[in-house]
Amino acid sequence: MSIGVSANRLELLQIARAVAAEKSISESIVIEAIEEAIQKAAKSRYGAENDIRAKIDPKTGELSLTRCMTVAEEVENDSQEISLVEARKIDKTAEIGTVFSDELPPIEFGRVASQTAKQVITQKVREAERARQFEEYKDRVGEIINGIVKRVEYGNVIMDLGRAEGIIRRADGIPRENLQTNERVRAYIYDVREEIRGPQIFLSRAHPDFMAALFAQEVPEVYEGIIEISAVARDPGSRAKIAVISNDASIDPVGACVGMRGSRVQAVVSELAGEKIDIIPWSDDPATFIVNALQPAEVSKVVLDEEDRRIEVVVPDEQLSLAIGRRGQNVRLASQLTGWSIDILTEAEESERRQREFAERTALFTGALDVDEVIAQLLATEGFTDVSEIAYVGLGEIAAIEGFDDDTAEEIQARARDYLERLAGEQDAKRKELGVEDALLEVEGIDLPMAVALGENDVKTVEDLAGLVTDDLRGWFESVNGERVRQPGVLESFELSADDAEMLIMRARVVAGWISEEDLPVREVEEVEDEDPDAHVFDVENMDLAELEAEAAALGLDLDAADADEEEQKAE
Repeated sequence: MSIGVSANRLELLQIARAVAAEKSISESIVIEAIEEAIQKAAKSRYGAENDIRAKIDPKTGELSLTRCMTVAEEVENDSQEISLVEARKIDKTAEIGTVFSDELPPIEFGRVASQTAKQVITQKVREAERARQFEEYKDRVGEIINGIVKRVEYGNVIMDLGRAEGIIRRADGIPRENLQTNERVRAYIYDVREEIRGPQIFLSRAHPDFMAALFAQEVPEVYEGIIEISAVARDPGSRAKIAVISNDASIDPVGACVGMRGSRVQAVVSELAGEKIDIIPWSDDPATFIVNALQPAEVSKVVLDEEDRRIEVVVPDEQLSLAIGRRGQNVRLASQLTGWSIDILTEAEESERRQREFAERTALFTGALDVDEVIAQLLATEGFTDVSEIAYVGLGEIAAIEGFDDDTAEEIQARARDYLERLAGEQDAKRKELGVEDALLEVEGIDLPMAVALGENDVKTVEDLAGLVTDDLRGWFESVNGERVRQPGVLESFELSADDAEMLIMRARVVAGWISEEDLPVREVEEVEDEDPDAHVFDVENMDLAELEAEAAALGLDLDAADADEEEQKAE
C-alpha cells in the first residue's frame, strides 16, 4: 500500500472488505455497489441527464469521478453525446462510438446524498447475498441440513442455516412438535427457488424423503447403495412404512436397517418425535409386496386387478381391525407405499359375496335358459358368469360337465342363443325408443347394451359421444364438503379401462369426421410369427361336426374335397 493513500481511502477499502467477509460475497461486488452509490450522488449534484461514472481503484482506494461524452452520428442528448465534427476538433482520430471523459472534482456528500448512497449499497449487497445463497443451495436439494430455530411465526419456523435462512412451513412440520427458539434441529431441503423477496429455501421434517435421508445417515449399507429404499409412506409424527431391498443376497435389508437391538431405527425414531416405523421387505411381485406392506396383519387371500391397480385383500375376521389400523392408518400407508388401491374384506364377507354372486348367476341361468335350479347351479359351478359365455363356448366344454351329454349341451346352447337374440331385440327396440341413432352402432366397440346405456344418459349421436372425455365414461372422484365422492360414469357398469374408453371416444371422432384414422392412438400389439399368414386354426377338440362344417363354409372351404385330396394322396 503506497504511503500517499489517505486515511479515508484506506477506510473505504477496509469497509468493503469487512462487508464482503460478513456477507460472504465478493469484495468487487461491494466496491461496485459503492461506485454506483457515488455515481447516483454525483448525478444529483451535477444533473441526472449527465453520464457520470465513478471508479475506485481496488488496490489504493483512489476515487476518480468522470463525465463521459460519446461520439454519435446524430446527437439526440447533448448532455451525453457529441457530434463527430466537434469530437475531431478535440481529437482528430475520433470515430463514432469514441468516449471522451472529463475529470470532475470530488463532491461532498450531504445528508440526503449519504442516505441515498447507503440505500444503494445496502440493496446491491442484499441482491449479491441472495444470489450467493441461491447458487450455494440450489444444488443441495435432497440433503439434510442442521440449523437453529431463529423464530416461529404463525406456525412457520424460520431457521438460521449459518449463511442463509430457511423456512419450515406449518404443513412441512411434524404435528404436535413444538420447536423452541435457539433449538438446534435437522431438516430436509426439498426445494430452493427464486421469488420476488429473493431465493427461498424450503425445509421439511414431514417429507417422506427426510426419513429416507435419515436412514442413509444411520445405516452405512443404505449410504453405500448396498441397500436401497424403494418407497416411503408417512403419517408424520405417528407412523410410517418404509420398503427396502438389498442388492447383496447375503445382507438382510430389514435387519440392517433395524440394527443391533434396534439401535439404528431407534435413532431415526428419536429424530422424528417418536414416529413408529414399519420396515418392509420390497418385492417385485405386487401381491407379495402388498401382503408385506399390510403387516402386522395376516392375509388369507388376494385378488389383483392389474389394469386399474386395485387389489382385494381377504383377512381373517379377527385381523380386520389390525389390517385397517387406527382411523384406517395401516391400509392407507400400505396403499401409499405400494401405489395400489387396497380393498379389505373379512373371510366371512368374502364368503357371503361369493354365495351371493353364485345365487345371482344361478337365478340368471334359470330364467334365461328355462332350466331347473340344479342345471343352473352346475353351470355356475363350472365358472360360467353370463349367458353369452354359454352360447358361444365350445360345445365340448358344456358336454364335459358331469351329468351332461352332447344333446343336453346342444339344447342348452340353443336356448342361450335364443335368449341373447330376444335380449338383443328388446335392447334394439329400447335404443330406438330412447332416440339413439343407428350411426352410433357403427363406432367400433359400441354394442347394443352400451348404446342403451348411452341413450339413458342423453348420449344419442356420434357427435355426443365424440364430445365426451374418458372420465365421462368411466366415472371420476370429486371433493364434496371436504370428502372424496365417486361420480358414476356413463358406461361405468361395463368396467372399461382408461385406454378402451379413450379409444371409443377417438373412434367416434373418426366417424364424426373430426379426426382421421391416422390420429388414432397406436397400441402396441405383440407380433406372433405364423408360418402361413392365410392359415386358419380350428378348435377341433371343442367343435362338433356341424360347427366345423359351418366354420369351413364361412371361409369358403370344402371339407369333402379336402378329404378326397387326402385319400388320393394316400393312394399314390
